[in-house]
Amino acid sequence: MDDAKTPEELAAEVTALRKRLADLSSQLAAAGDCGGLFAENEEKYRSLFETSTQGILIYEYGGTIQMVNTAMTALLGAKGPEEIVGRTYLEFVHPDDREGSAARIETAFRNASAKTGEIDRNHVTLPVREHRLIDVAGNIVNVESTAVAFQLQGRTYLQGIYSDISERIRARESLKQSEERYRSIIENIEDGYFEVDTAGRLTFFNEPLRRIFDYPREDLLGMSNKTYCSPESLSKIYRAFNAMFTTGAPVKVIDYEIFRRDGEVRHLEVSASLIRNNDGKITGFRGIARDMTEHHKEEEEREKLKGQLQQAQKMEAIGTLAGGIAHDFNNLLMAILGNVSLMRLDMDHLHPHHERLLQIEKQVVSGADLTKRLLGFARGGRYEIKPVNINDVIDKTAAMFGRTKKEITIHTKFARDIATVEVDQGQIEQVLMNLYVNAWQAMPAGGELYLETRNVDMTEGDVAHFKVKPGRYVRISVTDTGVGMDGKTKERIFDPFFTTKEMGKGTGLGLAMVYGIVTGHEGVINVYSEPGQGATFSIYLPASRKEIVREKVVTAEPVKGSETVLVVDDEKSVLEVSKDMLETLGYRVYVAGSGQEAVATYAEKKDKIDLVILDLIMPGISGEETFDRLREIDPEVRVLLSSGYTINTQAQRIMDRGCRGFMQKPFHVRDLSRKLREVLDG
Repeated sequence: MDDAKTPEELAAEVTALRKRLADLSSQLAAAGDCGGLFAENEEKYRSLFETSTQGILIYEYGGTIQMVNTAMTALLGAKGPEEIVGRTYLEFVHPDDREGSAARIETAFRNASAKTGEIDRNHVTLPVREHRLIDVAGNIVNVESTAVAFQLQGRTYLQGIYSDISERIRARESLKQSEERYRSIIENIEDGYFEVDTAGRLTFFNEPLRRIFDYPREDLLGMSNKTYCSPESLSKIYRAFNAMFTTGAPVKVIDYEIFRRDGEVRHLEVSASLIRNNDGKITGFRGIARDMTEHHKEEEEREKLKGQLQQAQKMEAIGTLAGGIAHDFNNLLMAILGNVSLMRLDMDHLHPHHERLLQIEKQVVSGADLTKRLLGFARGGRYEIKPVNINDVIDKTAAMFGRTKKEITIHTKFARDIATVEVDQGQIEQVLMNLYVNAWQAMPAGGELYLETRNVDMTEGDVAHFKVKPGRYVRISVTDTGVGMDGKTKERIFDPFFTTKEMGKGTGLGLAMVYGIVTGHEGVINVYSEPGQGATFSIYLPASRKEIVREKVVTAEPVKGSETVLVVDDEKSVLEVSKDMLETLGYRVYVAGSGQEAVATYAEKKDKIDLVILDLIMPGISGEETFDRLREIDPEVRVLLSSGYTINTQAQRIMDRGCRGFMQKPFHVRDLSRKLREVLDG
């Protein structure tokens, strides 16, 4: 087919056609006048004329068509030459092409008329051109033609040779439509399309690719990939190109980083293949570039959230272990502190063992403080929950801290309409003081400490990985201008016993306790920090609509009583010391070593028992189940919970169902006396 011919083949065909035309024209010109053009050697020339596969016609200047061959008759759709001969040539030219054809013919005839000399030199050959004819039925015929104008016996003629190129035109239009369709597809796809030469210079690209790179089209065309690639990405794409050279197979580059004109990094996914010329030689590469930057950010965010979830799960597991250890340790301390506090009640300060007992008591209190930190980290719960104004708590703790750390300048920015939060104020004060100290240690030469509060709304997405509910929160921000932290330190900052300090300079429980207390309050804590850029700890606590409760002032001396108390605890040592403490304070005491025994004792002596001190964690039936059974016997039973844990989820459920109070082990006889009166007199 014509559409399969190369430009070189078409040029050769035209050259051959011109030679044949020139030979024919010379022979015809030598044959005599038009009326007897084949008078001499008639058979020879008529055979040449009639057997030509190209259409041939002879047209007299200013007159009509004189002769047509069989091929021309067929090309114009005529049944015979009589339908063509005698008509003017321009009748068969497409109306849109007539003006141009008439001008060409006029010029050719004029030039031919001006020729003088030998007969084979007085003709003018017109160049090959494409145009349209109209056949006898009115159909358009696309032709490629050349012609010779010549003089013969004082008259001027034009001899034309025509080839039907309708198939070529259709193929060309089809190719053009295909190219337009291809270009339309390329320009309208969302992804970037590109072509580069073997040196990596852009030779073609679509508009989406230009938008990805954000360069003007004229700047991007011809730009080398060395201009917009990092060395790592350049190495990556060259390895891909080399692989294509070697195997010939397409390749995919998953994360190809490029720099836009403004310096912003974009992450692309590139699929590329080879470009070959007609000889099969590799001339470049083409491919599709998909902008995966947002997907890349989402993946990073997912990995970050995954890490946070794993961190939370790890902290929860470690917290459970730490809480169990702290609970058992508190039971041991309870026996020691209870006995020591009883011994000191009636001991004169001049007694030789007074100071020793005082030191034992101080060490027990220190041990209890350590377990308190472990329980704080372990989300062991809260002590006394009440609505507070967090601005007041921060103001109070910041003032205390500022008095001892003069080298730190404290700045506060509190929201005036800050919402109330329901917290254990003592624990939150511990959280804040730990964060202040952590900031001070990060600023050994002094610095700035910024404290800010704000009301915020947390969405489902914000809290998805923190096991808290969306809604209204109070945000507390503690920002320092210290040395900052690297990524590895941030990952472990809340781990128990992790510290960046020298051996013996820190326990590594401060921030672990902070984490436990905040999460125990159903809150969220996170940290943002970069080396040399300081750090910001952000705490989110659920907002409350309850009114603020002011603290009560309590007396320091033990308060005695005369009521009857049932003590329930599975630890024999705790049971014994609790009984001694109560009797020393003037109370009558029954004891029970299990939940089952407690229920039986209360069912028998409920009219005599004024208060039950109930251990929360016991084998057999738990403290919670024991509480429910006691309520079945007497809905008005007064129960004071006691546990080596703080107020955790289980304890809170009991408190919410009518329990009168809570005491964490170990407790001093003074604390026990005040709590008893609070419950019994309340």
